[in-house]
Amino acid sequence: MAQFELVMPKMGESVAEATIIKWLKKPGDSIELDEPVLEIATDKVDSEIPSPVAGVLEKILFEEGQTIQVNGVIAIIQTGAAAPAAASAAKTEPAAAASAPAASASATSEVETPAARSESGRFYSPLVRNIAREENISMAELENIPGTGKDGRLTKNDLLDYLPKRGSSAPSQAPVAAPQQSAPAARPAVSAPAVSVSGGDEIIEMDRMRKLIADHMVMSKAVSPHVTSFVEADVTNMVLWREKVKKEFEKREGEKITFTPIILEAVARAIKDFPMINVSVNGTQIIKRKNINLGMATALPSGNLIVPVIKNADMLSLVGLTKSVNDLAARARANKLSPDEISGGTFTVTNVGGFGNVMGTPIINQPQVAIMAVGVIKKKPAVLETPQGDVIAIRHMMFLSLSYDHRVVDGSLGGSFLRRVADYLEGFDANRSY
Repeated sequence: MAQFELVMPKMGESVAEATIIKWLKKPGDSIELDEPVLEIATDKVDSEIPSPVAGVLEKILFEEGQTIQVNGVIAIIQTGAAAPAAASAAKTEPAAAASAPAASASATSEVETPAARSESGRFYSPLVRNIAREENISMAELENIPGTGKDGRLTKNDLLDYLPKRGSSAPSQAPVAAPQQSAPAARPAVSAPAVSVSGGDEIIEMDRMRKLIADHMVMSKAVSPHVTSFVEADVTNMVLWREKVKKEFEKREGEKITFTPIILEAVARAIKDFPMINVSVNGTQIIKRKNINLGMATALPSGNLIVPVIKNADMLSLVGLTKSVNDLAARARANKLSPDEISGGTFTVTNVGGFGNVMGTPIINQPQVAIMAVGVIKKKPAVLETPQGDVIAIRHMMFLSLSYDHRVVDGSLGGSFLRRVADYLEGFDANRSY
């Protein structure tokens, strides 16, 4: 018999930790190869963790509700053969995992840096440290923030709840002013208004995903000064082409073609023309992304929203984009996406037209710097210029809106990019093949 250490796998390029939602097996249970052992949640998606070996679950090292670092050992499985060599490559110190099964981050992996613990021994997750760095919160200030996690651990929600109160309660963090310069003004404290509840009102607790969305939206508005530009596009050629080919397309490709992949194709082309819209901000650094990874906001049956990502969208044909859009949308609604499929986006498109809206002012999906909304396509009278003179005709019109981070995207860039997307849609070749 041999012991196999089940570790928390890497769940995506930007995911450093995960919370155990539910153990599907208990000590003493038999486990088949690739059988799910537990359910976990990250700040992006819920997922099941399968066992890479067959055996018997001997020991659970962390309880439900605890947060674990990726590559941290979470359970011991008794197998009938020698432990695979791959197991030792990702494991942590066995003594640390076995001696402190109740500490949510004591059995951490090589991803933990010395900065993860303060001099007092308090643990700070990578996500908490990233938020603290972005908000210029020192270690001394972190030490004074109350935590609601196990043993007083500071969670992401604790830190996000603290930020609006920081102006009045935090120790002074104002930098030393240079000669003839004044120190920046402290951020004013912001508190939510009191809400009264009458006898007939219903109180609904937010689910976990809604809380995450709420935190992400508040953070985005606090981080990025939002500006929104609008254009109206004549998409008649696009509409007529889709109407002409949709039956043949579905018969040949086995996929229904919507307007979404056509719009994503135009967006990818416009990003190549204006690559500085495909960036992120890290302090005073602008990170220009090499890949064009397009996120598409997708409404879920629960009413929540998720953003699956099409990686390297500029390298896909229209057929490839259609297959990717349909596959990701279907699996998003069935809660079948992997964490990697909702991470790494560099630009997001959201379709407010699906709800009959003509336009919207979307909130940027951090750490991106822009998001585009497409409105409903409506028939409208429009003026057309012809060699014989101007005429009024019925055309298929659609509003596009672009919200962008005014720290790095000025009106010239934002407006020019949005106009280029509209130009590509208006110039759609009605005689093209797939």
